[in-house]
Amino acid sequence: MTPRTYNVLFICTGNSARSLMAEALMNHLGRPRFRAFSAGSHPAGAPHPLTLELLARHRYDTSGLRSKRWDEFAGPQAPVMDFVLTVCDKAAGEVCPVWPGQPIAAHWGVEDPAAAQGDEDQRRQAFQEAMLVLSRRVALFLALPLDKLDRLALQDELRRIGRARAAGADA
Repeated sequence: MTPRTYNVLFICTGNSARSLMAEALMNHLGRPRFRAFSAGSHPAGAPHPLTLELLARHRYDTSGLRSKRWDEFAGPQAPVMDFVLTVCDKAAGEVCPVWPGQPIAAHWGVEDPAAAQGDEDQRRQAFQEAMLVLSRRVALFLALPLDKLDRLALQDELRRIGRARAAGADA
């Protein structure tokens, strides 16, 4: 029997930093069991240059990353999502489209590195910190025994993961 592939959609407002990082992380670490996508309610139009720089420095594939509207994933031609995870507080409070297939949803709020102030090093550090938090959460998600958890338990676990900090922090 072929193992199931789970589709995961990461949502943020601008789809230029956090959601793209999460998409790249999940696609790199979770293949072939997971296939990740990202989108925004009000996409910025392009990935933030520091997002692409950071992902490339860590050797994550950035070739398919683009800033896109979440409506792309709500239509009849879109892949059916198993999980929809918001990674910014603003998007979590917005009215989302109705997702086909009733995916499990959770909020994984991460501070917006694109809004970071300061010099170039401080801004790069903000992107690095966001990626560390997302790396930890993706790793925790990938460790879940999906086939052994019912829908409610899985929802609870994803919410718990959303409170996890960077590597080494307690979940």
